[in-house]
Amino acid sequence: MSDGKMDRFRNGLLGLPRSYKRLIQVVTDVILVWVALWLAFVVRLGLDEMSNPIAQHVWLFVAAPVIAVPLFIRFGMYRAIMRYFGNDALVAIIKAVSLSSLLLTLVVYWYSNHQGVVPRSIIFNYWWLSLIMIGGLRLAMRQYFLGDWFAAVQHVPFSSRDDGLTKVAIYGAGAAGNQLVAALRMGRVMRPVAFIDDDESIADHVISGLPVYRPADIQKLIDVPGIQEILLAVPSASRARRREILGFLERFPIHVRSVPGFMDLASGLVKVDDIQEVDIADLLGRDSVPAQEDLLEHCIKGKSVLVTGAGGSIGSELCRQILGLQPTTLLLFEHSEFNLYSILGELEQRITRESLAVRVLPILGSIRNPALLLDIMQAWRVDTVYHAAAYKHVPMVEHNIAEGILNNVIGTLNTAQAALKAGVANFVLISTDKAVRPTNVMGSTKRLAEMVLQGLSKEVAPVLYGESGNVAQVNKTRFTMVRFGNVLGSSGSVIPLFHKQITAGGPLTVTHPKITRYFMTIPEAAQLVIQAGSMGLGGDVFVLDMGDPVRIVELAEKMIHLSGLSVRSDRNPHGDISIEFTGLRPGEKLYEELLIGENVVATPHPMIMSANEDYLGWDVLKGKLQELTDAVAQDDFSRVRQLLREMVSGYTPDGEIVDWIYQQRRLEP
Repeated sequence: MSDGKMDRFRNGLLGLPRSYKRLIQVVTDVILVWVALWLAFVVRLGLDEMSNPIAQHVWLFVAAPVIAVPLFIRFGMYRAIMRYFGNDALVAIIKAVSLSSLLLTLVVYWYSNHQGVVPRSIIFNYWWLSLIMIGGLRLAMRQYFLGDWFAAVQHVPFSSRDDGLTKVAIYGAGAAGNQLVAALRMGRVMRPVAFIDDDESIADHVISGLPVYRPADIQKLIDVPGIQEILLAVPSASRARRREILGFLERFPIHVRSVPGFMDLASGLVKVDDIQEVDIADLLGRDSVPAQEDLLEHCIKGKSVLVTGAGGSIGSELCRQILGLQPTTLLLFEHSEFNLYSILGELEQRITRESLAVRVLPILGSIRNPALLLDIMQAWRVDTVYHAAAYKHVPMVEHNIAEGILNNVIGTLNTAQAALKAGVANFVLISTDKAVRPTNVMGSTKRLAEMVLQGLSKEVAPVLYGESGNVAQVNKTRFTMVRFGNVLGSSGSVIPLFHKQITAGGPLTVTHPKITRYFMTIPEAAQLVIQAGSMGLGGDVFVLDMGDPVRIVELAEKMIHLSGLSVRSDRNPHGDISIEFTGLRPGEKLYEELLIGENVVATPHPMIMSANEDYLGWDVLKGKLQELTDAVAQDDFSRVRQLLREMVSGYTPDGEIVDWIYQQRRLEP
């Protein structure tokens, strides 16, 4: 039968109504039971000595299917979809056939007393023949419906079949790799042609019908069978090991994708939908240090928690992790309606799915509204505030200086003073490495936000007063600041930008050949923020261990290579995608730092350090902040820059003022 006829026949069977498919299975099983019983007599007596068993033992040929089919139904043998037939279904067949044989044995012994003896070995032969025929047929049909049976009987190697599917090799012949192969065969979207594995003991073997190759043979796989992708299926490997593997694969001109780590595979089974682009964290990061549960729960468990900027990259991840730490109430404070709606929907689904006893409330508002902040903290008796709300895009804030100051500095002051007045116990500010010796307004505003908390924390005298002028609240809030670098995948991050540019065919834009940045995954950063926030005594500046800085141009090259493409350059003018250097943007630095001074103190957590930074006393800082807000109100950006220089240690702007309003007014006659 030709390939086309085989495909039409197979598709015709697959297209039958479910009831018709079950009827065909039942009729086939009845026939197989009769054949197995007849062969049992042949094996026992031989063809020469055997008379017609059907005529002599017609009752036995009636009883066998009458006993077997109801048991097959009871064990769900007709509920299993043939092309998804797996180990569980095979176990069900063994149980059903064994039990039916046992019951048939009882019938034979009872009936033999009245109608004549049936040899005992007949039942044993019937049992093993039924297993082979009923189970074997189902296994054969599974391969047939997956499309591999026809290739096998025609002796066509999997690697040489041309069925239009993308040919892929699976790196990792373990459990995840085998599950992925099964999923790919069911989905018929890609054609798995080989395994690649480092284990020499299985090299040159065949697993799940696929040959196992060594990593050194990858180029041969690209040249001969013509694999088009490598799928990385080593979810249990450490991040360091995955980084090593990806570094090796980067040299080959082939697209590399992966399945997530085990922590991300909720179902425990690898599915085609789990295949994703390579996690950049595997290229840049290192294995995270296990969290200390007491630090995670200290400020959250059984408490009322408020997250400002709850819809942002860091804020939303903080909410996800806080939700699992059993607060009584989680308040989502966000000025973007869309972002608030998105994170609320995600958290509500999780609450329903996991039956969590947490009350989650979405609150629209701005940190520029101090009265609203105070009302919220008092109404829900907030115990802990994670202040993630901020403008963080360097060029954007550089062009909108007033908004950057009002949001990042005054917004932080509003939130901190509301926390003081409401008696909030813990206040954690999410800061940035750009606050260290900043060359831009964004970085200087974040350093000022730190200084506000330092000043309030170290102020011994009461800092808030009631309407009558009498003392209304003494400082009882423990302020903590946590400083870290860039997070992978955040809004405005270079990673999603590079993915988008590669999809569009390039070029990839990098500001400078030497520019470097620190990177950390969003979940790791949020987890460390929560732990650091539990460690402070008041006014502490904690710095997260970001590992080594990464050259952005090298990151761009790695992403191009792992997409199966090549870099177009002077040395390789026929490459696929070029990298263009656009020049540093306003306020942008070549290198980021995490500390101002060198006086760093270790903490009980290996990934968290404590920095002793200089700051202004509250009385001095309060006056300077008033001058700053007055200058902003008057659009006096020259005065704003001067005040930032005076207040922020190391602030050295490296260009002209590029605020849009300032530039427009300079153009006016």
